[in-house]
Amino acid sequence: MDLVEILNADAVRVTGGVGSKKNLFQNIAQLMESEYGLDSAIALNALLERENLGATGVGRGVALPHARIDNLERIVGCFFKLDKAIDFDAVDRQPVDLVFALFAPQDSGVAHLKALAVVSRTLRDSGVCDKLRSNGDAGTLFEVLLEGPASQAA
Repeated sequence: MDLVEILNADAVRVTGGVGSKKNLFQNIAQLMESEYGLDSAIALNALLERENLGATGVGRGVALPHARIDNLERIVGCFFKLDKAIDFDAVDRQPVDLVFALFAPQDSGVAHLKALAVVSRTLRDSGVCDKLRSNGDAGTLFEVLLEGPASQAA
């Protein structure tokens, strides 16, 4: 699975004025509705329910909120680069400025885990995160995400 299968170019945002995790989740839900037709109230509730199980801030300024949704046809996602980092209850207690939200069908099983792994691997790469943080253009961010980590081949 590749990010191009999950992420539309128009679902990448650079944004300011997001002051809290809940406010960010509202922004994510609205974007998911406009880009993928997912009901924003359902998306917001699913994110909040999942977050109540445990924070999805994975460290180094990155969060991967995700949820499973009934009647969703395929795995979809969106990416937000925040102008100002917010508290996300991350494992390393650092504020978050890079957020990739993922939504999967309720019965997606292994495909959901594979999608999470692809996103996690991409955003765990410090080179990718450096490029994301140094760019403010959504189109460029989309390209950086699709490019992913540098090849480890010798």
